[in-house]
Amino acid sequence: MAAFRVDIDENRSAWTDDKAPYRPEPPLATDIEVDVAIVGGGFTGVSTALHLAERFPERSVAILEARHLANGASGRNGGMVLNWVNGVERGDPERARRVYEVTRGGIDRIEALVAAHRIPGVFRRDGCLEVFTDPARAAAAALEAEWLQAAGVPVRFLSPAELARTLRIEGAAGALLDPHAGQLDGVGFLRGLKPALLARGVRIYEDTPVLSVREGATCTLATPLAEVRAAAIVLATNAYTPHLGYFRSGILPLHSHVVATEPLSAERWAELGWRGVAGFSDDLDRIAYASMTPGGRLVFGGGSNTSYGYQYGGDTSWRGTPSAGFAAVEARMRAYLPGTADVAITSRWTGPVAVTLSRVPTMGVRGEHRNVYFALGYSGHGVTLATLAGRVLTDLYSGDDAFWRGLPFYQQRLLWIPPEPMRWAGYHAVTALTGKSPRRRL
Repeated sequence: MAAFRVDIDENRSAWTDDKAPYRPEPPLATDIEVDVAIVGGGFTGVSTALHLAERFPERSVAILEARHLANGASGRNGGMVLNWVNGVERGDPERARRVYEVTRGGIDRIEALVAAHRIPGVFRRDGCLEVFTDPARAAAAALEAEWLQAAGVPVRFLSPAELARTLRIEGAAGALLDPHAGQLDGVGFLRGLKPALLARGVRIYEDTPVLSVREGATCTLATPLAEVRAAAIVLATNAYTPHLGYFRSGILPLHSHVVATEPLSAERWAELGWRGVAGFSDDLDRIAYASMTPGGRLVFGGGSNTSYGYQYGGDTSWRGTPSAGFAAVEARMRAYLPGTADVAITSRWTGPVAVTLSRVPTMGVRGEHRNVYFALGYSGHGVTLATLAGRVLTDLYSGDDAFWRGLPFYQQRLLWIPPEPMRWAGYHAVTALTGKSPRRRL
């Protein structure tokens, strides 16, 4: 087997490793005043800035990013671009069709932006699979596929023989194929949109962490060197949002351990049994997920209690020893894909996932002056939903948000999660005893 090249200290994702040296925008050094200040330069922040700039070109918009664009979960994920909203039951056919169409519109937006701004090699849309490892669950999924198709949702069930022609997964009893899902290189995508933001007048300040927020008719954001006064602010910080004093009882920042292999040719992946699909996830609570990058790397994450972690106080920087988590991820990868036994792991990293107790995210506006906008708690579906959030928040900002009312994430009230030390103790007790992450349905 080829030698590992792993830099645990830097904890850099494969999405960053594959890029040329990045030149960030200078940090904010003097006080400014803007119409909208966006905290966070990931999918949510960039999407919102772009929507606002397109719809309100006369208004001033600034992005304040603590490090660099796509430094957080947007550049540290598994890359899967999925339909549906995690935590939402299928419900009636009309609701199922609407939720699917809304999330499919989010993926359409990604595809359109990639094409319009000519960002090469960052996106593929040849479908994703949900693989079932138990015959009874596979049989139930086959019935669900029939129900969804009748509702107008274009997923289909693959028998084990049909699945093997697309993706050979050890122990698979069948799979659901969503042909409109895909995979995205978030770092390449967001950096590729940066020129469009600047051309539209969006101010981008990198290496500019927001230290505190003071609400009012005009909000004041403190950064290390200067203050920002804004008529409205957007919290586009997902798992990092509690650090600003918001949603401390609503989200659980979980660290997902992820690995990536060396690049392989299409012919080599075909030999390994991976043909014509962007990614897959399994049907277990401690979900395993994988995607194939346009450059031929396999990205694989999750799969066990060990490969996910919650740190006391919701720390979003991984402080523990990551080796056990990475070993668990690699073991799951090679168990599902035994043909990868001789494929080298060349990148390892962790990324914070903002999980809600119900797994349903929330997007809305709050505050005495109704000028604090937010979107967070994507619970594993963040690539699609965070991109979609830009339109949702812009519609809320414009007062034209009727389209979103009735959707499960619109102004969703997050279920209460107890404070420390009960939170830390409860999380670890539940996962140890049940092998599942704590969850309560709405």
